[in-house]
Amino acid sequence: MEKEHDPLRHTASHLLAAAVKNIFPKTRLGVSHDTGTEYAYDFDFASPIKQEDLEKIEAEMMRIIKLKPKMIMEEKTHIEARKILTSFGEPYKMELLSEIPKKDKVKFYKLDTFTDMCAGPHIEYLSAIKAIKLTKITGAYWRADATNKMLTRIYGVAFKTKAELEEYNLQQEEIKKRDHNKIGRDLGYFATVDVIGQGLPLLMPKGAKVVQIMQRFVEDEQERRGYQLTITPRFAKKSLYEISGHWSMYKDGMYVMGNELLDADIFALRPMTCPFQFYIYKNSLKSYRELPVRYCETANLFRKEKSGEMHGLIRVAEFTLSDGHVICRANQVDQAFNDVLDQIQYFMDVLKLSGDVSYRLSKGDPKNTKKYVNNPKAWKETEDTLRKILTRRKMKFVEADDDAAYYGPKIDIQYKNVYGKEDTIITAQLDFALAERFDMTYTDEKGEKARPYIVHHSGMGCYERTLAMLIEKYAGAMPVWLSPSQAVVMGITDNHLDYVDRVYRELNAAGVRIEKDVRNEKVGYKIREHTMAKVPYLLVVGDKEIEANKVAVRTREGQDLGSMPLDEFVKLVQDKCKTFD
Repeated sequence: MEKEHDPLRHTASHLLAAAVKNIFPKTRLGVSHDTGTEYAYDFDFASPIKQEDLEKIEAEMMRIIKLKPKMIMEEKTHIEARKILTSFGEPYKMELLSEIPKKDKVKFYKLDTFTDMCAGPHIEYLSAIKAIKLTKITGAYWRADATNKMLTRIYGVAFKTKAELEEYNLQQEEIKKRDHNKIGRDLGYFATVDVIGQGLPLLMPKGAKVVQIMQRFVEDEQERRGYQLTITPRFAKKSLYEISGHWSMYKDGMYVMGNELLDADIFALRPMTCPFQFYIYKNSLKSYRELPVRYCETANLFRKEKSGEMHGLIRVAEFTLSDGHVICRANQVDQAFNDVLDQIQYFMDVLKLSGDVSYRLSKGDPKNTKKYVNNPKAWKETEDTLRKILTRRKMKFVEADDDAAYYGPKIDIQYKNVYGKEDTIITAQLDFALAERFDMTYTDEKGEKARPYIVHHSGMGCYERTLAMLIEKYAGAMPVWLSPSQAVVMGITDNHLDYVDRVYRELNAAGVRIEKDVRNEKVGYKIREHTMAKVPYLLVVGDKEIEANKVAVRTREGQDLGSMPLDEFVKLVQDKCKTFD
């Protein structure tokens, strides 16, 4: 059972459980949850329920509220609690009871005819709940363990006034307008297909174009900053991951090919590029004068995710990362890490995400040697280094224990999606361990071998996740520089098709991403369609435009920019791109 819930939401979760037990008496109870905006309860139903069943449950919840029952708390001994749960036939609660010390009292809360074992807190009178709504049904493994049974989780909201529920409903409508998982599909950015697999989205031409623009931009910018481009294999022998430590510490998150019981090589799809780039570094001897060495790669990576965690483009099984590594001397760590943060900040500024993110210093647990490299001194020094860098840069941050990479601490840049769920979009890690594992060295000023430090980082993060964030931020109306199609040209009648084709060819040659609409439809219909498709500029041509060698320009927002020569329109688009608008 979870503790420290919001009392009103937590009470509503028990109200939900009471209603479910009244309607489906054979249901077994799991635990309640509080997401910060919603409550939820896990159930083991005798037979599956459907979305339409939520209306029945809601109605039963309101019926119970009208009875104005009081939440009554009773403390029981461990023996008494066991008898109660046995009589109720609640195996999941019995499991939780077994984890409560036998000397402790066990709390039960009664609500009308319903009783549940719970630590609270609750509101005393249900009459304080004036509005409720059940929002969705999902699957959830008991205790978040995939080896356990899949239960049914029902989510809901509860409020003290009906006005709050109305405001919530309006917010949900706005969220639907921005949810990348809906509008990204509606606008043709990506699709998923069951026979291909969960967490393996297809980037359609629009989505692929946006990702291509970002990739080219990042690669060009990193080259300007002194990075060398690498291309490395997408899978490798198990022995590589044994050296890095991933095999012992991360094997369950990797896709393994081959049978370890057979006398043959075992391979695994790469979850990262680090070891591959390390061997590029080791391919030649390095002098201290050559450091720092910077490598970058647009890498396809593969990581196993739980089915319940995969969502649209946010969390996928295969993803594309702007992956980079800076290999430097100990006295260069501060400057190298600051350079990486400068680069990340620049990319976020370009994407207009800087004001929407938060920072987290993710630390390790030196005592947990199964999860982290055993070097307490190095952990303290590297964590102190990152803390000082963040403080000097006046970046507000929180510290998170037991959330580092196994080889060193990291700075995570966090972004919330439209539903308020926080994800890491970019990370920078300070690695004190892998240079030794891979025997990476350089020759120092005295001619002696020394170990470098490594800064792992992504530039624009995972491109699929970044695309999802951008779709939500702009509700699909991408900035002109990122828009997969910057303009569409159309004629008023078929008599104008030759000029439409000429405009298309000239603007395309000038570097404008343009499409032409030559369908046999009314121009008003075409304008509405392309406006809904979020194309930035709609170019209409008729007799007047042909005679003046111009195009009539409208924006997707409905603004009429009038007629302009083609070179003037090209400059308009180019100016937008220069300022990343």
